[in-house]
Amino acid sequence: MKAIRRFTVRPVLPEPLRPLNDLARNLRWSWHVETRDLFQSVDPERWAAAEGDPVRLLGGVRPARLAELAGDRRFLRRLTAAADDLDDYVTGDRWYQHQGDGLPAAVAYFSPEFGITAALPQYSGGLGILAGDHLKAASDLGVPLIGVGLLYRHGYFRQTLSRDGWQQEHYPVLDPYELPLGPLKEADGTAAGLSLALPGGKALHARIWLAQVGRVPLLLLDSDVEENDLGERGVTDRLYGGGSEHRLLQEMLLGIGGVRAVRTYCRLTGHPQPEVFHTNEGHAGFLGLERIAELCETGLDFDSALEAVRAGTVFTTHTPVPAGIDRFDRELVARHFGADAELPRIDVQRILALGMETYPGGEPNLFNMAVMGLRLAQRANGVSLLHGQVSREMFAGLWPGFDAEEVPITSVTNGVHAPTWVAPEVLRLGAREVGAQRAEDALSVGGPERWDSIAGIPDQEIWELRRTLRERLVLEVRERLRASWRQRGAGNAELGWIDGVFDPDVLTIGFARRVPSYKRLTLMLRDRDRLMELLLHPERPLQIVVAGKAHPADDGGKRLVQELVRFADDPRVRHRIVFLPDYGMGMAQKLYPGCDVWLNNPLRPLEACGTSGMKAALNGGLNLSVLDGWWDEWFKPDFGWAIPTADGAGTDPDRRDDIEAAALYDLLVQRVTPRFYERGRAGLPDRWIEMVRRTLTQLGPKVLAGRMVREYVDRLYTPAALSHRALTPETAGELAAWKARLRAAWSGVSVDHVEATAQAATAELGTSVGLRVRVGLGELTPDDVEVQAVSGRVDAEDRITDATTVPLKPAGAPDLEGRRLYEGTLSLDRTGPYGYTVRVLPAHRLLASGVEPGLVAVPSEETAEGAGVLLR
Repeated sequence: MKAIRRFTVRPVLPEPLRPLNDLARNLRWSWHVETRDLFQSVDPERWAAAEGDPVRLLGGVRPARLAELAGDRRFLRRLTAAADDLDDYVTGDRWYQHQGDGLPAAVAYFSPEFGITAALPQYSGGLGILAGDHLKAASDLGVPLIGVGLLYRHGYFRQTLSRDGWQQEHYPVLDPYELPLGPLKEADGTAAGLSLALPGGKALHARIWLAQVGRVPLLLLDSDVEENDLGERGVTDRLYGGGSEHRLLQEMLLGIGGVRAVRTYCRLTGHPQPEVFHTNEGHAGFLGLERIAELCETGLDFDSALEAVRAGTVFTTHTPVPAGIDRFDRELVARHFGADAELPRIDVQRILALGMETYPGGEPNLFNMAVMGLRLAQRANGVSLLHGQVSREMFAGLWPGFDAEEVPITSVTNGVHAPTWVAPEVLRLGAREVGAQRAEDALSVGGPERWDSIAGIPDQEIWELRRTLRERLVLEVRERLRASWRQRGAGNAELGWIDGVFDPDVLTIGFARRVPSYKRLTLMLRDRDRLMELLLHPERPLQIVVAGKAHPADDGGKRLVQELVRFADDPRVRHRIVFLPDYGMGMAQKLYPGCDVWLNNPLRPLEACGTSGMKAALNGGLNLSVLDGWWDEWFKPDFGWAIPTADGAGTDPDRRDDIEAAALYDLLVQRVTPRFYERGRAGLPDRWIEMVRRTLTQLGPKVLAGRMVREYVDRLYTPAALSHRALTPETAGELAAWKARLRAAWSGVSVDHVEATAQAATAELGTSVGLRVRVGLGELTPDDVEVQAVSGRVDAEDRITDATTVPLKPAGAPDLEGRRLYEGTLSLDRTGPYGYTVRVLPAHRLLASGVEPGLVAVPSEETAEGAGVLLR
């Protein structure tokens, strides 16, 4: 019979065991080995059945076992030590507390998904895992971060396969009371909540849930509350589900509701109000509108409030393609704002102007969330060096007149949270070499550019560790494969062959990620006969474990999954290649350590960063990847192999796949498998082990989330906090008025005459060229602008590359026509074709850069003709 109502019965722990509740409710257990070991010792069988979730574990432990533990002095000593360690972790000073003045009092970090642990399934892929790792690393470093997201009652989805290999989706209902979180409560004990106004006089209500991620609170908003009608209750039903209006409501709740949730949390707990708001991808961009509305309530006008909000906002873009950005019809957005809906005191046209694609190549009727994110943030970044470059080119239309290199989007390369992703055996090996505390600090905080202590570990120990991890993966693969085949309808009598799947002494390759077309799940199948030869080679075989989910609406991705599954079902190779359904954090933590090689073959440059290979590297896995994302930045032959790309503009997509697949096969045959199977004098693969050692010593410190968050603090959060403090209501008004005056007067700015002292077509290295420039400023003054000489090498089309800018100084009073003279000197510090130009940029002490307003004046063609010649 089916129950008509469901509720959760929680155990009452004996008094000596009460600290277990605190340990279970702080998600630090998800990356703290000693705490997990403690929970496992409570009841090993139930711990396994609970899939490592202490909340589920404690909900099922027999009272007799609890009573037994309450009298077990040894267990109670371990419990006291774990509780004391957690208290020290969340209250003691860490890296951030030793960094001096100027740091933000708090940072609010908004993301549509967070991958903290499999026990809190609120993620779909890399964006969520990155956000989870960001929170964990911030906690380890002591950064006062507040995470903000949505609580999806169905999460993303669970994946199974049909008998013929077609992906099937399942959406189990998540009960918040069975998850490692709790409701945020008002002082009177009632649940804290908020609401948004909807068109037609309706409202969207939400409850605030709190998950504690070490030191970092994570606020999750849930619309499945009784105050809402059925439609509004479903707003937070699924991650990335529903149509345009559903997604718009989710993003309004995340951004606008998220700011309100932060204000409520700070009011109730005394936590400092954030000085910096970090928008992780465009989904949360509406947070800037709510903050503008807050300031307008205090009497500021819209333009002044916009400047104040921009100063303290950081925007991170994660997509390298326009199709990956949420865009809404302008009428849909207009209907949800204004007098009859949310933010009624802000003119709807001002809101629309922030997101409209009003630039060459844009679609003027679409509201672009990333465009709004960039317009509402003074600082922005991509997530690898290459992705920063791609982002500058993609969004260059927002800064007309500037080369893509000058678009104000920097990059902070992603990292991964080592304590989450490194196998306990690897952690123990490091602790044995340098001590437990130093090993923990090295993995969580980072700092050293090399982990040279690993260099002394004997080859035999490294190789034995790698085999142990591979052997564990083999057992995991067999268990999951058997479960998958049972779900597909197979009986036990059909599955005896699974006991022979994979071999702990065979080179093991991993490939696991989401399944959009650009990640090319099936590139390895391009030449199936050749792949079969590799899998079944009599002396140097390899085995491949594959996992990944296609978006429920992506039938193309599902066909790729089915193609891979059908190949892996072939009795000739099914012991050497497997597809494991329902890829998630729990599976990933087993895959990365056991794989010798991590394969990544996206279409370059469509992988923004791609952190899965980082997780493999931290476990001693080598990377075999296209030079994209982070691998383009840090690849060395010491760490793995680069798959050559055929990304010329004229290359047919099918031919490109053929070329790159052939290159992949060649690398496997000629470079990868020989190095794994060749044995030195001691019977060990010496050269392979040396690559593992170099991966750990040289690459390990780079790929840490601790390094990433420290970069955010130093390069983005702290400058944003300083800008936020500088933008008082008075100075914000000053900056807004100046920008308005600047835009109104900019048409009167011109570069009228340029002359140089060098008249010959050649010059010697180390000499200099004097410049005299006359500019018209119209109604502006020299204090409003900076006149610059821009110089550097030139290409065949006379475009300046690797440019250097030199400010020119005003000389004397304006002439009779009001033009002003500027002078300066160019130092010729490089050889070869060389050129220069002159430009005028806005200048104000409160700008992050002169590029920020998107205004520039350059010489006309006639003026340029009289400016001298290129120096060659």
